[in-house]
Amino acid sequence: MSKLNIQPLADRVVVEAAAAEEKTASGIIIPDTAKEKPQKGTVVAVGGGLKDEPMTVKVGDTVLYGKYSGTELSVDGGDYLIMKESEIFAIV
Repeated sequence: MSKLNIQPLADRVVVEAAAAEEKTASGIIIPDTAKEKPQKGTVVAVGGGLKDEPMTVKVGDTVLYGKYSGTELSVDGGDYLIMKESEIFAIV
């Protein structure tokens, strides 16, 4: 069960995005205006799947997704993305 008060339907998943990088590998601090949206996150809730297609991901999986994937939402004071499972590229 998830830690959220939200249950996605069908083939949708809720992902908590990883924190954006604060510094470069060489130690340069990145300002808020230049930070890129992370493309990696942790699955926190999973729908029941479709009739002929069971869900591949599960709660706790770290996944990679597209830069413009999902819809942003705020629930219980946290920021999340809700997206279809097909928008997920890989489980890391």
